[in-house]
Amino acid sequence: MTTYFDTVSRSYADVTTTDGINTSEFLQASEGLVKLFDIIGNPAFTVVQNDLNGNIKKVRTRLLATPEVSSTLQDLVHHEGKPGDKKRPATEGLMWLLRGLDFTAQALRRLTRDPKEELSPAFTNAYSQTLSKHHSFIVRGVFSVAMKACPYRAEFYLKLGSPTDRVEAELEKWLAALESIVTTMTKYYADGNYGKGL
Repeated sequence: MTTYFDTVSRSYADVTTTDGINTSEFLQASEGLVKLFDIIGNPAFTVVQNDLNGNIKKVRTRLLATPEVSSTLQDLVHHEGKPGDKKRPATEGLMWLLRGLDFTAQALRRLTRDPKEELSPAFTNAYSQTLSKHHSFIVRGVFSVAMKACPYRAEFYLKLGSPTDRVEAELEKWLAALESIVTTMTKYYADGNYGKGL
């Protein structure tokens, strides 16, 4: 049977990372992640999907405008401007995209570590560890509503496909690669002070 991972055009596990993180492949994988929220089936997560899609668009716009200096995420960020420059939409978009990916990765990691944890507490805890500190009171309220409306774990895993052991193996591979990319780029931003002024 088909799983969610068969429906995405690229897994994070298939993103080239040897000489930097391939921008185009990363964007393809990130578009696949947005579809994961369709599986959750909660209209309240539309705000998450819209945010992710908007940030993907900012990075893709930069890639298409300057492909010669944007083939990797590191090159794209490095060449868009200096830390502290205000006009770096792709760098800012990528920063927010990475935050959203970290949120999703942490929630899914909680589910893989604890087979009894439900989606609502997993996403709520992940949100408090990642995005909450960057959001206003109003936005935190919107996310709080979304977290409470998650489906049950069993329903979510059924929607990911079957057989279960294959879904779990693919999820682990996909998730480990996503976590590695988020860690690499978060460190890159911190080391280069690329979040300054954004």
